[in-house]
Amino acid sequence: MEEALIKRILPHSIEAEQSVIGSMILDRDAILVASEILTSDDFYQKQYGIIFDAMVELCNEGQPVDLITLQNRLKEKELPPDISSMEYVRDLIAAVPTSANVKYYANIVSEKAVLRRLIRTTEEVANACYLEKDSTETIFEESEKKLFNILQRTNGSDYVPIQQVVLNAVSNIEKASKLKGSVTGIPTGFVDLDYKTSGMHASDLVLIAARPSMGKTAFVLNIAQYMAFRKDVTVAIFSLEMSKEQLVNRLLAMESHVDSQNLRTGNLKDEDWTKLVEGADIIGGSNLIIDDTPGISIAELRSKCRKYKLEHNLGIIMIDYLQLMSGSGKSDSRQQEISDISRSLKALAREIDVPVIALSQLSRAVEQRPDHRPMLSDLRESGSWYGCRDIPSL
Repeated sequence: MEEALIKRILPHSIEAEQSVIGSMILDRDAILVASEILTSDDFYQKQYGIIFDAMVELCNEGQPVDLITLQNRLKEKELPPDISSMEYVRDLIAAVPTSANVKYYANIVSEKAVLRRLIRTTEEVANACYLEKDSTETIFEESEKKLFNILQRTNGSDYVPIQQVVLNAVSNIEKASKLKGSVTGIPTGFVDLDYKTSGMHASDLVLIAARPSMGKTAFVLNIAQYMAFRKDVTVAIFSLEMSKEQLVNRLLAMESHVDSQNLRTGNLKDEDWTKLVEGADIIGGSNLIIDDTPGISIAELRSKCRKYKLEHNLGIIMIDYLQLMSGSGKSDSRQQEISDISRSLKALAREIDVPVIALSQLSRAVEQRPDHRPMLSDLRESGSWYGCRDIPSL
């Protein structure tokens, strides 16, 4: 009972924070090291975060960083005298004898900041549960998103110098040049499609649309078969129309070259059994993930894909098909709901850096044209697909 009454103090290390700031004042190189690991809001003591920002600003401006310049910059920020005084800054320098261990100190500060963020996030989740204003699905989605953001922030800074971005772009162009027009993304196994798209690229949202019973599922299964069984790519198929058993039966027929009707009836010859076992071994040894959750919500799909990315190095996501997904339930119309789902899929593709292939149905309008040529406006409940998709295929 007494322990419950003790006011808990958030994790922090004043000594480590002082050592980081003192090291940065002593050595300009320490500023570069610390700024790669920390931001000002990682500091428990807010005044240290302010001083941290001031030194980073001076460094970025090419100004010297010493007692005089730092004190002047702090005075410009109209901080209280006890923070901007020469004595205060001198005390910070005295707290650390050398800047050699700045990375070690910065990592301590970073770890404590992560713990504080985790505590705040779990408190927010607990409060949301007590209030009962949102659905459990919404609470799950929001809490997982916050936790994933903490993880992403822990794994590395979002900031990438423009010089590095340019070098990466030139490097990719050089690689494409050496390939002489061949596939630069994940190959689909369809030569003409790969020629047009150069393969499936990370963060792309690819839309494949057709009227019912036109072979959309068969087409995407062929792509999955090639990627998972021939290229060793981890493929996640979210099948909202067919069960996982039905999909595996189709894959077995495709991979073993045994007639699908014979598989359904069990009317197999001895050589068919041999081919079937070989096909089953290939499928069973692949990195294929099949999820047949009926009417899966975008929140649940995102949650599973984040998990697959972390645990199985997910390479591509395939959804069959878009209109069978459920949204958050907050949209005014089904069209708006599909728009929200499409935006979420594009955000997911960018967030976990994998291509997303979504199948969609076309409306009957395409059948009313003499040439039956599909248009983007034929997408059922198309909403904002125009702006969200990277590659449409009708």
